[in-house]
Amino acid sequence: MSKRIDTSWVVFASVEDDEHGKCVDVFYRPDGTFGFEEFRRDVEDAGEWTPLGYYSGSTYASSMAAYEAAEAAVPWLADILRRNPALRRHLRL
Repeated sequence: MSKRIDTSWVVFASVEDDEHGKCVDVFYRPDGTFGFEEFRRDVEDAGEWTPLGYYSGSTYASSMAAYEAAEAAVPWLADILRRNPALRRHLRL
């Protein structure tokens, strides 16, 4: 689990880029808000996912809003989700 994803948050979607070297996690917090964070995985990090942005501190009222913000902030994400819409998962409460 990343240093920027609190253990009380539920990651319900993780979307990787085509090279499997970056990913975006979309999560739900106990307070009812949603968020996202971008990560990279490099050899020098011993294969661990390392946060790239400081996005996890922002809050969104819905998973849809979190995805929209993530797509605007992370250049490669919109293309991946356009090509494979099934990766866009939403938490059912």
